[in-house]
Amino acid sequence: MAVNLPSQRGKGRRAPMADINVTPLVDVMLVLLIIFMVTAPLLTAGVPVNLPDSRAKPLDQEQKPVDMAIDAQGRIFIDKDEVTGTLDDRLAQIAGSGTPERPPQILLRADKGLDYGRVMRVMGELNRAGLNRVALVTNVGDQN
Repeated sequence: MAVNLPSQRGKGRRAPMADINVTPLVDVMLVLLIIFMVTAPLLTAGVPVNLPDSRAKPLDQEQKPVDMAIDAQGRIFIDKDEVTGTLDDRLAQIAGSGTPERPPQILLRADKGLDYGRVMRVMGELNRAGLNRVALVTNVGDQN
């Protein structure tokens, strides 16, 4: 069995190299993989829990949204009027003002120190009334 080694050819002449060096390609691909693995969880993270401020720009609105607020004592206000009766009646009235294809948008403002469960109960009532276009409002400012 004959083996053709490059050192057995004529002196001073080298045979052209026929294989491709893939080591740099593998190195670059591994670095890119690591970069994507590190940055992917940061891209899918939600809104931080303790974030009262935001740099988000206001959304364009087709119709005037309904402003709803919950103060530190847990009182609920709809367009600066305190809800004194049942919340269900007021939400049914608001839901009736929109179309079934396009229910009114609710801008929900809740006090930062308020119990999370209280806000979720109000959001559950909104959902039960068919008002599922709810936006949580924050203050505009630096996040530093």
